[in-house]
Amino acid sequence: MSVTHVLFDLDGVLLDTEGLYTQAAQVIVSRFGKTYGWAIKRHTMGRDARVSTRYLLDALEIPLTTEEFLDEYRTVLEPLLARSPVMPGAEAFVRKLSLAGVPMAVATSSERRLFDIKSAPHDWFALFDAVVCGDDPRVAAKKPSPDIFLVAASELGAAPSACVVFEDSPAGIAAALSAGMRVVAIPHPELGPEPCAGAHRIVSGWEAVVSHEIDTW
Repeated sequence: MSVTHVLFDLDGVLLDTEGLYTQAAQVIVSRFGKTYGWAIKRHTMGRDARVSTRYLLDALEIPLTTEEFLDEYRTVLEPLLARSPVMPGAEAFVRKLSLAGVPMAVATSSERRLFDIKSAPHDWFALFDAVVCGDDPRVAAKKPSPDIFLVAASELGAAPSACVVFEDSPAGIAAALSAGMRVVAIPHPELGPEPCAGAHRIVSGWEAVVSHEIDTW
């Protein structure tokens, strides 16, 4: 089946927020003389917040509970996310697909509240036909489980095999592959292509995507 529908992760794909998440986490762990670097971050990207937090706390031996960390983290993070910048080329690509009548959805592990904060300054998010967030009750298991992408495809009325997913995290890539979808990886430079080896295509940014027709991804 040809690819006819497009699903997007949010953080690191449409919005350049990965640095903001790192900044917020570093504010907390620095109190304990720790550094939140990519050796740990690569294992937390795209996952449920509680799972990611538990991994971080264990890896850095931070003496906080998951709830204590997340409460402080959200306080630091939300003002940063209110100024979330766009990934270069993402808005233009979304507008191009919209003009071509391509059905599109966002499938993000973010809670709906955080999605609303991040997307508020960007009116082009109104072009998406559906948005599925990590706290949607239909998403029984988070990435790397396929649930969120299957729900998003259902929202668009699409078969999984008709969908292509744009992702930047190993967990998200695994989720999309498990859903039976094509995957284009746009990894952060600090992550590199190796953890994304399962994707059908790995690109360095949106400029490497726009020249291709949808059914060639």
